[in-house]
Amino acid sequence: MPKKFIRRNWTKASRLGKGRKKKQVWRAPKGRHSKTRKKRKGYPVKVMIGFKQSQKAKPILINNVNELGKIKKGEIAIIGKIGAKKKIEIAKRAKEKGIPIHNLNVNKILKKIQKKEAKAQENKKK
Repeated sequence: MPKKFIRRNWTKASRLGKGRKKKQVWRAPKGRHSKTRKKRKGYPVKVMIGFKQSQKAKPILINNVNELGKIKKGEIAIIGKIGAKKKIEIAKRAKEKGIPIHNLNVNKILKKIQKKEAKAQENKKK
């Protein structure tokens, strides 16, 4: 798991509280006497070269079904800004090919679709 670099002393300011994760992002320590800036033992680690994790496969941006066809089996896909219909099609194709989509839970979406279809069939019978 990658190392989490969050803002130092985020617990002391209520505006950076537990429910505000976006505000806790890393800020470089600039204080004159800052122990973190001086890299003192026992204080949070400063962001520096060497902490980046190597990515095995570079993710590829996908905007339609045709672009999904170009991806090989070991590569990772990321879906761009697309509508629900295309997203569903891409999810089905990705599951068939066994391609992981980084920013989409394929199984969850396909289950939702099945539930909607089942409800639609029940409503037609009535």
